[in-house]
Amino acid sequence: RDRRHAMDHKELLRSRGGVDGERGSTIPSLDPGYEDLTGMYTLDRALSKKLLKQAGYDEDHPLTLTLEYANTYGTQLGEKLKSQLATVGIRLTVHVVEFATWLRDVYTNHDYELSLVDHNESHAFYQCANPDYYYGYDNAKVQALYNAAMRAKSDTARDKALSQAARIVSRDAAADWLFNYRITTVWASGVSGFPVNLNQTLMPLSDVVWTKS
Repeated sequence: RDRRHAMDHKELLRSRGGVDGERGSTIPSLDPGYEDLTGMYTLDRALSKKLLKQAGYDEDHPLTLTLEYANTYGTQLGEKLKSQLATVGIRLTVHVVEFATWLRDVYTNHDYELSLVDHNESHAFYQCANPDYYYGYDNAKVQALYNAAMRAKSDTARDKALSQAARIVSRDAAADWLFNYRITTVWASGVSGFPVNLNQTLMPLSDVVWTKS
């Protein structure tokens, strides 16, 4: 929680470019159960310092953490996070590694403190309901709500259960969800039905129609 209050999301967005606003939730805006949770943890460095002090950390005994992520994301984001967390006394060491190293250390061996990755998958909330996933997040209520959503007999009931579960995950500060990438789509004259609202790498083309001019 202290880390989420210490992070300036708007500064991170400005540093990236080509992104589509803050996320605030583990469920992206195009998926069932999405709710705007950006207001749950606002930038409040005074509160962050207070929470750190309550946890036993101060200038003489600072919280030290290591962030490991793949070099496919460059170095700028890691350095921004390092400087932001330093404002509340958190000492962050950043390791930018080859993707194969990240897969071994983080994804496979679960040997990490903090990591950073683009999870651009549709309906990926199931990952928060699986304690064996590399997140290591284990909350029985979240798992029960997710299972209830999967058994729901209406979209309304499904979405309600998912949004309730997502609120718990966000409140637990299991992660900090930064932004969605902004996707620019261009198609030729005469083409219709081309998909534009996507949150994954798959591109469904079954509705595409080309009208010869």
